[in-house]
Amino acid sequence: MRVLIVEDDERLAEIFRDFIGELGYQPTVVGSAEAALEALASARPDTILLDIRLPGMSGVEFLSLPSVRDSEVPVVVVSGVATEVEARACLQLGALDFIRKPVTLERLSQVLAYLKPFALARQQQAEQRPVERRPAPRATVKLGVRITASKGAMDGTCIELSSTGMKVRVSQRVRPGQAVKLEFTPPDGGPPINVIALVVRVDPQGAAFWFLDLLPHESARLNALADRLQH
Repeated sequence: MRVLIVEDDERLAEIFRDFIGELGYQPTVVGSAEAALEALASARPDTILLDIRLPGMSGVEFLSLPSVRDSEVPVVVVSGVATEVEARACLQLGALDFIRKPVTLERLSQVLAYLKPFALARQQQAEQRPVERRPAPRATVKLGVRITASKGAMDGTCIELSSTGMKVRVSQRVRPGQAVKLEFTPPDGGPPINVIALVVRVDPQGAAFWFLDLLPHESARLNALADRLQH
């Protein structure tokens, strides 16, 4: 996973870079939002660690730019001096999380671990992974789904379910190729399922999601459920 660190404090930037490198990720450090814009186009980061008090363009202004928002790269904001108003503005502009300094390395590790599946899904989509072929039975069902994308969460209603994916009526716009996290509880009395999925199709009836990291026992569970619901 490629991590773009936007931090003008050279000492702190070095700490972030070394720690992120030790975790096995690929860090790139820039000292301004202007340099971050160039890196967003050239380095193609999978996530951005952004300080909002920067020389020149502020982090809030950076988040407001259409090119940043359209990139859908997850942004985690860090600051030790930001006001509550600034923190809320960052989240409203699409920042995935806001962390106050001093940032503990444990907290940073947790955030990056959460973002890793989204990065892998984006890479798979970029490699033009084949579209869903519906190899498993699909059943009509109605259940609530929590959808977490790189820019926030939304609620939806599943209307079709199989062991490979689901079709969901969504409350906000999603686009094909977008990676999301789905959380839902199948109507079989079993535990909830959390899975990273790719949006493979959007039509007037809803969005079709393809599961990317469903565990084998979860796939078997959904396959049995879909087969039972069909009969």
